[in-house]
Amino acid sequence: MLLVDGEPVSVSSASGSFPSGSSGRELVAALMGNPELCAASERLRATPERKISSGPEGPRHVYVFQREYATVDPARVELVGTDEMTTCVGVAIRNNKTGMTSVSHMDFPKIVEGGFRQMLELLGDDNAPFDVHLIGGFDDSSTKVVHSSGGKRNKQEGYSHPLCCKIVEVLHKSEQQFHLRTFCVLGNNTTTDSYGNARPIVGGFVIQTSSGVVTPTSFDMASRCPDEIVRRIRVSVSSYDPSWKGKLLETYDTHTDTFQIAPACWMPDWAEIASSLNELSDSEILLQCSTSPAAEPPHFVETERRIWKYLIENPDWENTFPKYKPRVFHLTSDGRWSRHS
Repeated sequence: MLLVDGEPVSVSSASGSFPSGSSGRELVAALMGNPELCAASERLRATPERKISSGPEGPRHVYVFQREYATVDPARVELVGTDEMTTCVGVAIRNNKTGMTSVSHMDFPKIVEGGFRQMLELLGDDNAPFDVHLIGGFDDSSTKVVHSSGGKRNKQEGYSHPLCCKIVEVLHKSEQQFHLRTFCVLGNNTTTDSYGNARPIVGGFVIQTSSGVVTPTSFDMASRCPDEIVRRIRVSVSSYDPSWKGKLLETYDTHTDTFQIAPACWMPDWAEIASSLNELSDSEILLQCSTSPAAEPPHFVETERRIWKYLIENPDWENTFPKYKPRVFHLTSDGRWSRHS
């Protein structure tokens, strides 16, 4: 069940709580109008963005890409987070007794139920108070004109709202009590650019495992390690891989403190598709490969081209995941991740 300030979610301060069967749409409407959550979103938006870089001198962190999740132990990991969120929603759940913290980067309603089961598996005592933070997504549900270097195009979109509805519905139906601390999504997380296109304000965050404090964050390319490109490819191919149906992608093993990039496979013709996509102009890539072309970070196109280059050079997935085994990375003494052969 979802609670705000210790009380079940309600339509207003003068009304009763929603029954567990309430729809996600009703719940989202109530949460968007909650004064405490609105104030929390305002504080988060006003907090200066933290920039995370790789290296042994920085705090120990775990990064999750789109459709990934990771559950971390505060005895080992100081920060866990994600960025590059446009229409996606980042979810952080923390056990207040133990500090165990799970973060996911959810992108599609059909992975929400299974994804929450994965996130909760290692969080411990079901009777412990769990804090939850929902961050990301924006008002992308109206017809808008997308401006780019290649011109403009009308584009009907609406990814964030159904995803948010599904997330809050699943949380509220759970027997576990979730204390909602942050709801910086949709209208609470939307601004407009100089062309009038809607954009998210907070596109990334970290949660400090020792305190539960959430901070807007961006990561540099090196800090999204290890195995950046392979993990990005999994996001695309997992949609066609039945072994990942309804699940978040596994990436970090809490018990061994290693990154274990669980395998995914792709068809040989993905190399041909990648080669074809790589012929597109930058503006065409934005319009064809993004759910929110006007809201993507500057490195989006470059990243897509790096992914396609890998697929062109590695058309056989078994070269990446021999015998369908995970790629395992251990932390070295100098604070870098090294692949275990």
